[in-house]
Amino acid sequence: MNLLSGWQIFKRPDLNTFPLCLFLQVMQHRHFIIHKPYGYVSQFVYPHKRKKGVLGDLYDFPESTMAIGRLDAKSEGLLLLTTDGKVSFEVRSDRVEKEYYVQLDGQIDASAVKTLGEGVEIGLEGEKYLTRPCKAFKLEEDPNFPPRKVKIRDARHGPTSWLSLTLTEGKFKQVRKMTAAVGFPTLRLIRVRIGKIYLDGLAPGAVKEVSRLNY
Repeated sequence: MNLLSGWQIFKRPDLNTFPLCLFLQVMQHRHFIIHKPYGYVSQFVYPHKRKKGVLGDLYDFPESTMAIGRLDAKSEGLLLLTTDGKVSFEVRSDRVEKEYYVQLDGQIDASAVKTLGEGVEIGLEGEKYLTRPCKAFKLEEDPNFPPRKVKIRDARHGPTSWLSLTLTEGKFKQVRKMTAAVGFPTLRLIRVRIGKIYLDGLAPGAVKEVSRLNY
């Protein structure tokens, strides 16, 4: 009788010849925390002609590794990867908060921050969509992230400000659409937290393997 359906090479182990610790090691999932840089897509293959960096350029991940959610090529910051589909499903659920720091074109005011927190109407797949209430507040100091390889527009074009947005949903380009809806386009977007996991000074392009994801 096979121990695992479909795994013909694994018969019921004889612990005299196949130690249990080795058997469990074969079954162990792997998990990674990365700082996705600007210009990289959150996938391992990019089929389009225009060149983009892919996750496999950053690290030699196992074949079954998947990104948990996505950041578009122009977005940066915290991205979790795993070989465990159950963990991926749980992290992508609305029970796990995702926090973003957003650099905006212009000095955002209290009224716009309040509107974002209450929910704004954005376009989604040709329909109007009202975003869920979220946590929004203006950052009083520049978070001082490393410079992006593609420069943000010159300061001579006007002031910028920083905002924290914490969401429990992840629609297509949602943060960018939300800030544009209140009149402050996004210039730079960095995810800093997923649940209890923080970017925490991880350098752009850095990869950290962990024994588990404590989200």
